Amino acid sequence: MAFYHRMGEIPNKRHTTFYKPNGELYREQVMGTKGFSGIQSILYHHNPPTQVREARKYADVSLEYVDQEDLKHQHFKSFDSQLGGDPIFGRKYLLGNSDVVLGVCAPTESMDYFYRNADGDEVVFVHEGTGELQSIFGTLTYQPGDYLVIPIGTTYRIVPAEQSRFLVIESQNEIVPPKRYRNEHGQLLEHSPFCERDIRLPERLETHVEKGNYEVRVKRQSTVYSYFFDFHPFDVVGWDGYLYPYALSIHDFEPITGRVHQPPPVHQTFAGQNFVICSFVPRMYDYHPQAIPAPYYHSNVESDEVLYYVAGNFMSRKGVYEGSITLHPMGIPHGPHPGKIEASIGKKETKELAVMLDTFQPLKVTRQALAIEDPDYMTSWMPPRE
Repeated sequence: MAFYHRMGEIPNKRHTTFYKPNGELYREQVMGTKGFSGIQSILYHHNPPTQVREARKYADVSLEYVDQEDLKHQHFKSFDSQLGGDPIFGRKYLLGNSDVVLGVCAPTESMDYFYRNADGDEVVFVHEGTGELQSIFGTLTYQPGDYLVIPIGTTYRIVPAEQSRFLVIESQNEIVPPKRYRNEHGQLLEHSPFCERDIRLPERLETHVEKGNYEVRVKRQSTVYSYFFDFHPFDVVGWDGYLYPYALSIHDFEPITGRVHQPPPVHQTFAGQNFVICSFVPRMYDYHPQAIPAPYYHSNVESDEVLYYVAGNFMSRKGVYEGSITLHPMGIPHGPHPGKIEASIGKKETKELAVMLDTFQPLKVTRQALAIEDPDYMTSWMPPRE
């Protein structure tokens, strides 16, 4: 979300002297995207961020995709996966391609290190729990329904205050609001389903000057590396610019409705390279006197559709639950389950809550996903047997 913000202490001019009370210089860092052509922020550190005492490879985190022998709709019960790990290494990746990967996480351990994704932006959707996203830009509290958007290269850690459950979407590029909702200056337009007032930025900047042994784990091209510093990585005294983590609650997404059924693009919330993220929220149904609120059957000819079910009764599906993830791949049609079209006629509203990921390159399924697959999903459109 590109609008200007500043926190803490910064000098009046960029790239000029800025002294600590003891007479030493603060260390200026320009953090930006697309070389020097994208959005950026400038941070002022107590210590040079390049001052690494030790660096080494930590782990290979390549995903194990499976070769599928058939093209079918699939249903994965993410709540059946075991709790465990921390907010980073407890992530269980289920689907992915060269643009984006999707996983779930229900951590039971704390992070005794800091983390940085050097491949692309992340969106962490909070299904359950409260806590904090702590970063070099400051601390941002989270609660159920929040999308936490974390820019590439941000050093951070997630600190749950209670048992939390996340849907995680990791991109190989930037994640931004849809272009059609922004004017030429980047401001969200009046017909956008959310606006800048709904965006929550870091609430406080806590500058750490402690010395010790601090580890930052950096992910780059399926490998995680450990970097060790003699000082706390959150040593920033101030920053300003357009690049920072932020939160947007799915409960602040204002649905777009019409006289007849509206297609999925009206639910779009974010855009990435070759994918979109959409929010299905409680809303009034279509108001044409003969409207069929349930979606029509449709073919994903050029996209794979993933739905993550958060809460409520999803009006077009049977046999899905909280934490269910459905994959409807390109090339074959999908639509409402038997009886759902008829049941929707005359209904006035829906209470469903879900997150959708549509990709424009085929998704691959991981071996971890097969362990929680519902094998009967493909035949769930068959009429009931006598």
